[in-house]
Amino acid sequence: MLRPMQQRLADLLGREGLTALWVTTPEHVRLISGFTSPEDAKVLVTPSETWLYTDARYTAQADEECRVPHFIGAPPRANALKEMYEHARVRFGDGPVGVEAAHLTVHEFETLKAAWNADLVATTGLIESVRLSKTNEEIQAIREAQRVADEAYAEVRPTITAGRKERDVALDLEIAMRRRGAAGPAFDIIVASGARSAMPHGVASDKIIEDGDLVTIDMGAVVNGYHSDMTRTIAVGSVSDELRRMYDAVLEAEEACVAAVKPGIRCADLDQIARDLLAKHDLAPLFAHSLGHGVGLAIHEGPSLSSASEDVLAPGMIITIEPGVYRPGVGGVRIEDLLLVTEDGFDVLSKAPKERA
Repeated sequence: MLRPMQQRLADLLGREGLTALWVTTPEHVRLISGFTSPEDAKVLVTPSETWLYTDARYTAQADEECRVPHFIGAPPRANALKEMYEHARVRFGDGPVGVEAAHLTVHEFETLKAAWNADLVATTGLIESVRLSKTNEEIQAIREAQRVADEAYAEVRPTITAGRKERDVALDLEIAMRRRGAAGPAFDIIVASGARSAMPHGVASDKIIEDGDLVTIDMGAVVNGYHSDMTRTIAVGSVSDELRRMYDAVLEAEEACVAAVKPGIRCADLDQIARDLLAKHDLAPLFAHSLGHGVGLAIHEGPSLSSASEDVLAPGMIITIEPGVYRPGVGGVRIEDLLLVTEDGFDVLSKAPKERA
C-alpha cells in the first residue's frame, strides 16, 4: 500500500498525465523527503516511488534524515549530477516528466532536456496544492515556532524605549528566539520606528527610537524548518492624535478579519472586509499590500489573502491576518496575528498582547 504522501503525489501525477515529477523547490524537497539541506537536493516522484538525489557531502545526513529512498552521486559534483540524471531516467522511463516552472532555471531546464531526451512539461502549483492544509505534525511545529516568538517578544518588549537603536532591538529578539530553540529568525526582523514605520518592509536600521514614535515589530521563528509570523505596533511615549487614529483603525480591521475566519470563506472577501473598514476612516488608500498569506515551510506560501485571490479557506490552513496603513513622512501601523483554520472557525496561535497606542 502506498504511503499517504506518496499516494497524494501519485494522484497529482495521474491528474496531470505525467510519468514523473522532478521536484527542485527546496520547501517541496524537504516536505516530501524530510531532508534538511534541500537546497542541495532534488526529488523524483513517480506513481509508485519517490527518490531523493544529492551528493556525497550529504551521505550521513541523508542516511539519518530521509524518509524516502535516496541516491548519492559520487564526487566530483559534475559526475554526481550525471549519475543522478541517469539513475532517475531509468526509474521514469518514457513519457512526459513535470518540472517546477517557478523554480527551475532555463539553464537547468536545458541541461535536463539534454540529459534525459524526455518530454519536459512545465508545471505550476502541484506540490503547493498539497502544502495548503497542514498535517498535525506541521501544525505542532508552527505552534512551537510561534510560542518561541511570543516568549522572545515578551522578554524584549520592556526594553523597547526611547534611546535604543532599532538594530539592537532586532538583535535582542533574535537572540531571545535562539535561546528558546529557534534555528533562527523566520526572516529579517523588522523594527521600524517613527517615519520609518511607513515602510512595510523596514528592516531594522541604526535609527534611534524616539519619544512619540510608533514602532512596528515584525518577527517570527523557525523551528524544525517551519516558520511563524507576527507583527505588533507599539507606542513609545505619547504619540500624535493622527498616529493613534491610524492605530485604532488598523486594530479594528484586524480584529474584524480575524473574527470572520472560517472554512469556506473566500480569501478575497476577507481582504475586502479590511479595506471596507479602513475606508470608513479614510485610510483605505494607505493599505498598500494584501491582507495576509499562508505560512509553513516558507514564510510566504498559499493561500493568498489578496483582493485577486481565488483561494478559499479550509481546515488545516495556517494564515496571517495583517492589515496595515502607511503614511509617508508620518508613520505606519501593522498588526498581524497567525491563525490556524479549524473545522468550525479559527485558533489564534500568536498570543502576544496588542497594546493600544
